[in-house]
Order: sequence, then structure tokens, then C-alpha cells
Amino acid sequence: MSDHDHAAAGTSQRGKLLLVFVITFTVMIAEIIGAILTGSLALLADAGHMFTDSAGLLIALLAASLALKPASISRTWGYKRAEIIAAAGQASLLLAVGGFVIIEGIRRLFDPPEVGESMMLWFGVIGLVGNAVSLVILSAGRNHNFNMKAAFLEVLNDALGSIAVIVAAIVIATTGWLQADAVVSLLIGTLIIPRTVKLLRDTINVLMESVPKGLDLSKVREHILALPNVLDVHDLHASLVASGTPVLSAHITVEDSCMTDGQAGVLLTNLQDCVAHHFDIGIEHSTFQIETSTHRDQENIHH
Repeated sequence: MSDHDHAAAGTSQRGKLLLVFVITFTVMIAEIIGAILTGSLALLADAGHMFTDSAGLLIALLAASLALKPASISRTWGYKRAEIIAAAGQASLLLAVGGFVIIEGIRRLFDPPEVGESMMLWFGVIGLVGNAVSLVILSAGRNHNFNMKAAFLEVLNDALGSIAVIVAAIVIATTGWLQADAVVSLLIGTLIIPRTVKLLRDTINVLMESVPKGLDLSKVREHILALPNVLDVHDLHASLVASGTPVLSAHITVEDSCMTDGQAGVLLTNLQDCVAHHFDIGIEHSTFQIETSTHRDQENIHH
């Protein structure tokens, strides 16, 4: 994908995030009003959930904007890592929300509030409609990067919250069982936390420069060692700068003759072609240091 294509994709993602942020923030205001009018703690909790998600979406929007900034002499990858940092921040916020929902749900089992269930139902429907529109907007791009995935999960969690409000309102209206609010709140918490933990783990792996998921470095080593003139591979590293930007580097020990008979250039081309096309994760950004066995013996650190 060219730089122009990346920029166009980034602009499209930023537009989607902005629209979803406006919808989420508007629904949050509506639910705060609904909580005041109905006295529903469920609506107030869901509004708090949406407040957290609005903040997360705003972070994602800022990150998407920063990612469009070009690289510079001091930031050679530009701001690509901003989307990873933003996604990690969003995951942390979501984890806190999940914990709050569970704690609050347990409290409500023992101290259920009186609510105006009819208005609670309508405000829950308003929230669900807003969430549904946002999910449609984000669905096509949710796998493009961690940032969009985090935003999609936040809106999905909001939709679950709205559904929980609707279910609780219907149960309370038909049975008078006030604890329904607490039960659905606990259900939401158990749905939020596993997804959030996975997202947080994935983003931390990127920040720790772990090997990209789906790439087996032992197989990479095997492919490289099978190339002509290659004697050994060391200092082999692979990581993600951001979603869709895997990088790889390695020191390649070669036959001494390779450095004098013009084969080094051919080998470099073969190395780059190998890591770009022979694996599920195509690595376009690769750096190889080609050296003789004598040079390797002079190195102080090997990995």
C-alpha cells in the first residue's frame, strides 16, 4: 500500500471516529437526562460507561489524526505508534469500567433502587439505536488497526449496556423485580472484561516489541538458512511499529566469497523477497546486515 493509500485510509478512519464520537456523546447526554428524570441508576451507570467510551473515542480520534503526520528526522516512523498507545489507554479505561459495573451490580443486588421503568425503557432504546448506527459505521474498519478495534469494542460494550437497560426496564415493569437491574449489570461486566484484557495484552505485546502474532521466527530462520551462501543467522528480531507495519532485522553470516564475487546484492534481494512473501505476515520493512564469519567473531553482543 502506498503512502497516499495509507493517508486516505487514515483520513477515512478519522472521519468515522469523529462521527461515532458525536453520536456517543449525544447519547450520553440523553441518558444523563433520562437518569435524572427516571431516577434510574442503570441509566446513570450506562451514561458513565458512555462518558468513559466518549473519552476513549476522543483519544482514538486524536491518535488517528497524529498517525497522519509525516515522518521526520527526529521521528522516523512519524506517529504510527500513537494508535497503539491510544488503544492501550482505551483498554485500561474499559477494564476500569468493567470492574465498576461488577462492583455496582453486586451492591444493587442488596439495595435495588426505585426507577421509572417506562421512561427508562425509552431512553434505553434511544441508546441502542445510537449504538447500532455507530457499529454500522465502524464495522468495515474494525480490523484495520488496534485503534479502530478498540473503538468498535467500546461501542459494542455501549450497545450491551443499552440492551441491559431495556431488559431490566421490561422485567421491572412486568414483574416488579428490582434486582433485574443488578443481574444484567453483572452480565455486562463479565462480557466487558475478557475482551478488554485481550486487547490490553495485544497492545502491551506491541509496546514490548514482541514478535508479531502469526510469525514464527524459527521458520524465518529456516528459510534464510536455506538460501545460497548463507552460513548462519543471528540477532534476528521482529516486531510491530503499528498495526500493519511489521519490521524485521537480522545479521546474516555468509561465505567469504559472497562479498567479492558480486553475490551479496543478489542475496540481499533474495532475503527481502523471502520475508515479504513466504509468510502469512508480509514484512516489507526489513533490514539485513551481511557479514563474514570473521566479522561475527569481532561482535561483542549476540542475540
